[in-house]
Amino acid sequence: MAHSPFDAWISDDEVTGLLADEWARQTTTVQLIASENFTSPAVMAATGSIMTNKYAEGYPGRRYYGGNHVVDEMEDLARRRLTALFGADHANVQPHSGANANVAVYQALLNPGDTILAMRLDQGGHLTHGSPASITSKIWNFVSYGVTPRSDDPQQPGEIIDVDQLRRLAHEHRPRLIVAGATAYSRLIEPAVFREIADEVGALLMFDSAHPAGLIAGGSHPNPAPYADAMTFTTHKTLRGPRGGAILCREEHAKKIDGAVFPGQQGGPLEHAIAAKAVAFREASQPSFSTYTEQVVANARAFAVALQGEGFRVVSNGTDNHQVIVDLRDFDAELTGKEAQEVLDRAGITTNRNQIPDDPRSPFVTSGLRLGTPAETTAGMREGEFASIAALMARALRDRSNEAAVETVRSDIAELCARFNPYAHFAG
Repeated sequence: MAHSPFDAWISDDEVTGLLADEWARQTTTVQLIASENFTSPAVMAATGSIMTNKYAEGYPGRRYYGGNHVVDEMEDLARRRLTALFGADHANVQPHSGANANVAVYQALLNPGDTILAMRLDQGGHLTHGSPASITSKIWNFVSYGVTPRSDDPQQPGEIIDVDQLRRLAHEHRPRLIVAGATAYSRLIEPAVFREIADEVGALLMFDSAHPAGLIAGGSHPNPAPYADAMTFTTHKTLRGPRGGAILCREEHAKKIDGAVFPGQQGGPLEHAIAAKAVAFREASQPSFSTYTEQVVANARAFAVALQGEGFRVVSNGTDNHQVIVDLRDFDAELTGKEAQEVLDRAGITTNRNQIPDDPRSPFVTSGLRLGTPAETTAGMREGEFASIAALMARALRDRSNEAAVETVRSDIAELCARFNPYAHFAG
């Protein structure tokens, strides 16, 4: 039976068995989901700390329970570190997720029925940007912008945010709020352009930084905080903290946003998660974190080139961030994202299927994959390793009907991961 460091703390064989299985999965297979990362042991320790015992509805100095003087200090510490990290006026570190953070901003700054201009889900946007599947579309009126059409010109490949369309829709619909940011988009999003258009039509601007937050903190992506009325993000993904969300905003919006988080959206905050967020914000302020984010981007660019060399089409012909969006149809017209994800799972390569712009297939099937470099960059992999992963992916997918061939790829992946275990110091 496999073992993990948690065996010493949890005397529940069923749970420790499953934890050991997940430990083995994460450390012997390649993690390429763009929204995942490996946290530091310090972040994990804080997440599992004594802070989990404390209930603390309210905010520092304004709690509905006693015994919160330490919790207040911890939350204030997290807020100070976060505002310093991004140069913002005000921080709320209580959101349980990025989705919660987004809805809280909408609730704080808008009335039901107000118009929001945001990115279409099938063009790279998030569910909370007005997808019919999200509650957001039931409360507010969403108008959607997208990306430019694909071009066969490698110098102008298209599939980038259509700024002309964005500006036209903004002037036509006069939204109360414009949302910048995406969940499956591999290019820089310039906050200054969005601010300019928002000012032209008298709109507020929210920047959903769930994916690039860590890159922003490390200086590898433009910082939206000076431009946006509110900036939302998750604290995991590229920021490499615990699962959770956060909001930064201008001082004039602070009271309304705080009220929308609690009591508007949530009850008691997860103070163990807030402690872990404080740890992660400090880690992100260190010079080594900038080195890390630079490598994340360098690895993604090398990965994109290597994938193209294996016959895959990369959406927009490259990447500026941690994501590589792959169109599988040029590689194999019959191969769907769903099948590719399943095959690669068997080969020890963890990915997620994803629609590409103007995808003819459903979100449950898709023609593409969304790939990310944060986790394995944390593990120490560089450009050469990502080129190797591209070749192994191609091998597994070309030979997907041959289970022995897929198993050979899995063995090669395990050998690679053995050299880049982010938690190797726990071994033994």
